Amino acid sequence: MSPPPRLPFRFRFRPRSTLALWGLVLAFAGCDGRSPQTQSVPDAGACVQGNCPQPDSGSPVDPSGTRVRIAAFNVHRLFDTVCDTGSCGGSNYEELPTEAEFEAQVSQLGRAITALNADIVMLEEVETQNSLDGLLKKVPQFPESRLGETYTKASVDVAVLSRHAITEVRSHRNLYIYRPDGSATRFSRDLLEVHVDVDGTRVIVFAAHFRSKVDDDPGRRLAEANASRDIVLQSATEFPDAMIVLGGDLNDIPGSEPINALDQALLRVAKDRPDNETWTYFYSGRGQAIDHLYLAPNGGGVYVPGSFRVAREPTGGYGGSDHGAVYADFALTPR
Repeated sequence: MSPPPRLPFRFRFRPRSTLALWGLVLAFAGCDGRSPQTQSVPDAGACVQGNCPQPDSGSPVDPSGTRVRIAAFNVHRLFDTVCDTGSCGGSNYEELPTEAEFEAQVSQLGRAITALNADIVMLEEVETQNSLDGLLKKVPQFPESRLGETYTKASVDVAVLSRHAITEVRSHRNLYIYRPDGSATRFSRDLLEVHVDVDGTRVIVFAAHFRSKVDDDPGRRLAEANASRDIVLQSATEFPDAMIVLGGDLNDIPGSEPINALDQALLRVAKDRPDNETWTYFYSGRGQAIDHLYLAPNGGGVYVPGSFRVAREPTGGYGGSDHGAVYADFALTPR
């Protein structure tokens, strides 16, 4: 099936008629077992050529507001014990852990996630619901969870864990997005949008995992960044009283085109920490900050200054993963 013709915007999503069909499809394969609301099309021209709302880095924190800790953690190839591709283990992409190996991995990850003391955790590289269920047994403090399944064999998907009630889930995996050269693509993994009720305030998290630099496609990663930014901004318009956070393994460092695209309109909360404290991944002899948290310019809450942290071992990685986990505290606006 060919993508729709490109209209004269830098990035453009599918027409409403196609999205309506997509909404019907998701009603049968919805993330939370019910028909999601029909999603309107983000304004692809809302943040082009400097026309972005400016992120607020100096909002005061109201001490009476409820504090919420939000984390993002690439758990590194959490494969279950079933071989879906027929080619597993050894040099194959799909790993096939034994029951004992899987149990050891989820136990170590569970202890690491518990130590973050977070209210909401966005995960990357979870293969299946079975993988997630194994991990959930180790973190009973999270009664609510959702997996952003892409329905491909040996996929490494995103997920969200929450101490609070999940009230709505939206998927963005089927949206057309566009590289700078105009070619159409989609998100590498789902951009999973999860709405959580925290003491009566709507908190929306977007769990993201942008294109890897293995067999690199930088245009796709830039398309993901631009599309994610516009979707988050649309959500901020739709839910002006919500607190909205985007986070995950974005596979690029500050100063890169994708991170600059997000920085145009969203607050990267690590900005108030020294660079040598924000790296999350060790590559080619140096630490790189490729896992990030962003706050949307909205009325539901503010970043608690100085609270951004990276949980990692001295040589890098955390909880058996090759990534550190990032987390920060936010104060909800009192109602």
